[in-house]
Amino acid sequence: MSLSSIRSIATSSLTAAQFQMSVTSANVANADTDGYTRKTATQSAVVTGGVGTGVTISAISSDVDKYLLKDLVSAASEFGAADVMAQFTESLQALYGSTTGSSDGGNSLANSLVTLESAISSLAGTPESETLKAQAVSALDDVLGQVRETASGIQGLRADADGGIADAVTTVNDQLKTLADLNAQIAAATARGQPTADLEDRRNTALQAVAAQMDVSYYVNSDNQLRVYTTGGTTLLDTRAHTLSYSEATAVTADTVFSGITVDGKDITGQIGSGTIGGLLTLRDKTLPDSQDALDALAAGLIDGLNAAYNAGSSVPAPASLTGSTTVAATDALSASGTLRVALTDSAGALGSYADLDLSSYATVGDLVFAIDGLNGVSATITGEGRLVIASEDGTSGVSLADIGAAVGAKAEGVSSYFGLNDLLTGSGASDIRLRADILADPGKLATGGLSTATSLTTGAKVIGSGESAIAAALGTALGEDTSFAAAGRLAGATESVADYAARIVADAASIASSASTGLTAKETVKQTLADQFASQTGVNLDEETARLSELEQQYSTAAQLLQVLNSMFDALLSAAQST
Repeated sequence: MSLSSIRSIATSSLTAAQFQMSVTSANVANADTDGYTRKTATQSAVVTGGVGTGVTISAISSDVDKYLLKDLVSAASEFGAADVMAQFTESLQALYGSTTGSSDGGNSLANSLVTLESAISSLAGTPESETLKAQAVSALDDVLGQVRETASGIQGLRADADGGIADAVTTVNDQLKTLADLNAQIAAATARGQPTADLEDRRNTALQAVAAQMDVSYYVNSDNQLRVYTTGGTTLLDTRAHTLSYSEATAVTADTVFSGITVDGKDITGQIGSGTIGGLLTLRDKTLPDSQDALDALAAGLIDGLNAAYNAGSSVPAPASLTGSTTVAATDALSASGTLRVALTDSAGALGSYADLDLSSYATVGDLVFAIDGLNGVSATITGEGRLVIASEDGTSGVSLADIGAAVGAKAEGVSSYFGLNDLLTGSGASDIRLRADILADPGKLATGGLSTATSLTTGAKVIGSGESAIAAALGTALGEDTSFAAAGRLAGATESVADYAARIVADAASIASSASTGLTAKETVKQTLADQFASQTGVNLDEETARLSELEQQYSTAAQLLQVLNSMFDALLSAAQST
């Protein structure tokens, strides 16, 4: 072997050692860089004519376990969903208030209903007390306000979830564009014969960022190009990024219809089951609406129960006109029995006149309205909106109704309850349930008794008493008696008091939050375990890299000494040649 060949071998060794030292130095420098994996330079012998002529660096690579990476990507999706689920369900639980487990502790909706029951019970015991009336009205308004605020809070959380979906879609699109750009860089580097390991690290990091937002499937083809799809097979990344489109709702109510998440015009909303977007979709479209349904059922129970009880009453003084809340038509069939008493009273509840109507005599609503309208001093009409209005013709006398064995319609209600002529509560659900405005403004108008149902009444005699307790007692009974609740949201149907039903709603919200918290802990543990395992396999060990640097330093020093010896030999040969 010639001295020139030896010099070439020594020089290649120096170059290879320098290159490997640069790779090892980069490993040390990036030890704490997120997503960076340890790189190794593959060194191979250069053979010319069957004789070794040096060494070269043939590749720079990292040893990434593709199966472990796939598990890590999947875990990122599940953690993303669990994280938002835990955050939102904790907020949902807070909306319903806290409970200490005692009847008078905490500020939960169930506790507020217990407070209302107590106030109504006290009023039934002393119905003439204006103070107790005010306390009962205040307690009732507090409960209704809490129901409305909770409903509003639920829709607020749905709006937050919808906004979170829009933000997550933006993140996905940004990362898809990054992936497309990295694919292009990897292809270019491969064409130039340059290493691509660092670019692949960045691509794996971006892939995990996509997975954290939505569950995806993917593979790397033979050209080292990443392809990403939804779990339903819709392409998100091939030779370009297929970005998502989504329009956030401008306002969110229980009736809001949300737009779909689309890719190239195709709705893929149903293909997203995990990740941040998947979790937010579940919250927005299932978990929170379920809670709203249960709250609406509670509100409906309150409206139906309290209105049925209160419609049998009459305040002192009685109102000059009564307007129904139920929509009817004159041609509607009327199935009724018993007697309806219609009375005109003065401001003190003294009788002016009255009449008893046999309800079984009327086949239609129009027949009954005609009969009432024919009474002396009373008018009855159905408005253009389909509301029954009964009023005193002089505009000053009060109108009072009483059912004497009356049973109207399928529910066998009283006449006033059937038409909604003296409702205590207005609204149709949790979002709009309210106490009647005139009673809220003047609690003294809260009726505690009703028109007398005695066999006969005497003109001038007091037939409505503010000191009567029948209606107050009926309100208390309506709150405490069993009410039939149909299945709503996550709650099964049951027959129980509204307070017990409210307690079930509160307990269900607490159960959801607890389950979500437990789920988050489990998913976080799995994700961290996989991340630690991935880092153990592919991460940088500073001790090993330091040892490797010492080894390479020794290799470099040896090659340098070899060159030095060769130079000395060349000098000696040159000197000998010059001396001859």
